[in-house]
Amino acid sequence: MCEDLHVYVGREQPAPCFSTIGEAIAYVSRDYVPLPPAYPAPRESLSPAVIHIAPGVYREKLVLERPHVTLEGSGASDTVLVYGDHALQILEDGGKRGTFRTATLRIHTHDVTLRHLTVRNDAGCGRLVGQAIALYADGDRLRLENCRLLGSQDTLFTAPLPLREAQPGGFTGPGEHLPRTLGRQYYEHCHIQGDVDFIFGGGICYFEECDIFAAKAPVPPPESPEGQAVYGYLTAASTFKERPYGYVFHRCRLLGDCPKGSVYLGRPWREYARTVYLECYMDEHIHPAGWADWGKEHGHFHYGEYACYGPGSGVGLRADFSCQLTERETEAYRIERVLEGWSPR
Repeated sequence: MCEDLHVYVGREQPAPCFSTIGEAIAYVSRDYVPLPPAYPAPRESLSPAVIHIAPGVYREKLVLERPHVTLEGSGASDTVLVYGDHALQILEDGGKRGTFRTATLRIHTHDVTLRHLTVRNDAGCGRLVGQAIALYADGDRLRLENCRLLGSQDTLFTAPLPLREAQPGGFTGPGEHLPRTLGRQYYEHCHIQGDVDFIFGGGICYFEECDIFAAKAPVPPPESPEGQAVYGYLTAASTFKERPYGYVFHRCRLLGDCPKGSVYLGRPWREYARTVYLECYMDEHIHPAGWADWGKEHGHFHYGEYACYGPGSGVGLRADFSCQLTERETEAYRIERVLEGWSPR
């Protein structure tokens, strides 16, 4: 393996230097031929590439398919990757864009790191524009450190897609006809913000000391049959049936500006969703029931909490299909077990 390749985006930087992130990605990817997806991903003898991004707002729609790449920003509040595609956009053929063609940044490879930057979809309120993905994370051994992911509905998609779509055309996009390849993803000290299902998908994901922020939408939601307005859902996992892990949140902070008791911890996008919160702070916006079943049959999905605290952590009214884990049961959720031997730290 050769020395690391360093390239730069922004003015007054060493060569090779580019004015856009897309040009830098094209440069480091110029000799790479993508391999078929696999899990676990292969260990390729490819020189790591680091793209150093100067402070600025970069309005670009980006795709990264070259592995062993680090996108290194200058600070999460200083380096911002942003675009505004959304699901209800009408395209030239008269059809709608749909969820999975909206991403500001789509990663479709393995061994990628994002550090000290923001990825944002600024299309607006999901109740007006539909789903709008900021980061489409599709690959194995993906790592985010000190990043912000900002959006409204469907901010972060952790691939793969479910095996089957619920309605024709629902998966239209780059992953529609690809094999459903699992991936392990690690998020550390990140800020992830949205309202409805804003962390969703079938990936195996470990969130370490992240802020999960439920943002109040400018358009209020309709009331539920129980007469209460539900402002959002933090997660909508679609864990594969045979997998023991989906989303694990460890020592995260669940924050938001939504009304008291109006946001659920999660609901199952597919029947075998798995999500647990361990030692997390939960503010008062969390609904007393904690979890919604989305009309799915009980007994398949798994929702658990352990030693959580804060005004939204009360267990007295939690949904009866969720559970409070014992200390012994949490041993199964140690990071090395969840990520199956990959050590992102």
